[in-house]
Amino acid sequence: MSFQRASGILLHPTSLPSQFGIGDLGKSAYEFVDFLEKSGQKLWQVLPLGPTGYEHSPYTMNFSAFAGNPLLISLETLAEEGLLNADELSPLPSEENAAPHLVDFDRVIPHKFKFLKLAYERFQNLSTPNPQLEQFSKEQSYWLDDYVLFMSLLEANEGKSWNYWEGAIARREPDALKAAAEQLQESIQFHRFLQFKFFEQWSKLRAYTNQKNIQIVGDISIYVCHNSSDVWASPETFKLDPQTFEPAYIAGVPPDYFSATGQLWGNPVYDWDQIKQTNYAWWVKRFQATLQYVDIVRVDHFRGFEAYWQVPAGEETAINGEWIKGPDTEFFESLSDQLGSLPIMAEDLGIITPEVEELRDRFQFPGMRILQFAFGEDPKNPYLPHHYLNNCVVYTGTHDNDTTLGWWSGASAGEKQFVAQYLGYTSTEEIKQINWELIQLALASVGDLAVIPLQDVLGLDNHARMNDPSVSAGNWRWRYTDSNVLTQELSDRLLHLTHLYSR
Repeated sequence: MSFQRASGILLHPTSLPSQFGIGDLGKSAYEFVDFLEKSGQKLWQVLPLGPTGYEHSPYTMNFSAFAGNPLLISLETLAEEGLLNADELSPLPSEENAAPHLVDFDRVIPHKFKFLKLAYERFQNLSTPNPQLEQFSKEQSYWLDDYVLFMSLLEANEGKSWNYWEGAIARREPDALKAAAEQLQESIQFHRFLQFKFFEQWSKLRAYTNQKNIQIVGDISIYVCHNSSDVWASPETFKLDPQTFEPAYIAGVPPDYFSATGQLWGNPVYDWDQIKQTNYAWWVKRFQATLQYVDIVRVDHFRGFEAYWQVPAGEETAINGEWIKGPDTEFFESLSDQLGSLPIMAEDLGIITPEVEELRDRFQFPGMRILQFAFGEDPKNPYLPHHYLNNCVVYTGTHDNDTTLGWWSGASAGEKQFVAQYLGYTSTEEIKQINWELIQLALASVGDLAVIPLQDVLGLDNHARMNDPSVSAGNWRWRYTDSNVLTQELSDRLLHLTHLYSR
């Protein structure tokens, strides 16, 4: 589907300021939405919101494709409800040599869960049952029941992958599951409480955002983590070894712009033949769940639906993989038949073939255009704005790119001179604020949608990069530490450009 001309900002909620070391769905989130409104923005794009595991990637290491991340729950909001006392909420202690602009997950998780468990205990001690929790549990039972049991079993097994649990539980034998549920009842109820509070807070924030005439762009990562409730609950959906339940094949991409050896993501690939026999039921439920909480869905690694890179398990890099045909047109036709009009953006970066473009264009999904990819000294580069169609989403860069200032500092002399010429300058010395030059170029383009990472609005260098796909450790940690950086001057500047270019 096509979208009305608009612009917005890319910011994951973990990047919001908070005294607890990680962004949440409390006051700073509402202040950010207010900044979007004052700046004339109509979109807030977030990354996947699920609970994360190893290295905290919201794309490859989620414990569930349906659940929310408990670390995003606002403790201050729980205090306003009476589940915590405001005077007992202690900030995350400062630590020598710590970087306040980076989330220190090793310290944040135990500090925050201490208060979440206290809030749960007080919630349990309330004299009357909570009808909202009962309704939430009933409506979301199709994923929630498996998820809360999975998380409880994961903790009871000290984080071991589910295929190393007791055999009867790994195989999901009913009697074994029933016995485990009875034994772990308290833990199950705690995880149910966390999901209830996450989605309660998120729904209120989304309603506030929509009231400001701002839509939330969510994100569906195509793959899920092997050690997740999704794979444990539906192993037939994935290509697994029937004896060990280990992935038989691993997802990734071949060598590309980001890596000479490709990217090996570690996720199991789907058994699309099996999924097709269910009329794509698991995926339909996934889209339904996502669209309960966001307005537009960005489909990550869209090309994987046309063909996906499959690497035999055990390979150390993604080089020795092969392209396997995906579900293609039939999948999106089935989604459309069951769900109606699909408000989808297609992440169509990487090795894109005419077949992928045909799939994207058949359903009128806007693709992505990245300005940082545009200036390789070739006027025919499709990422240059003079090649854009209306139905696309223009970015200065994405969460996988460096910030614009970081990119500029590493650009070659030839790239910089090309940028200068393209912008109408005679030399690079005339470019004073490259971040605002690219922001203006994105907003001025004919692309219907333009999304700018907040780091570029703030003019931050590579210390504020969110993710570097070429390395596995240390990503997904950047945050800004004070809402006061969202100044009136920045708002006015964005608003001026937004009005100037009819967004």
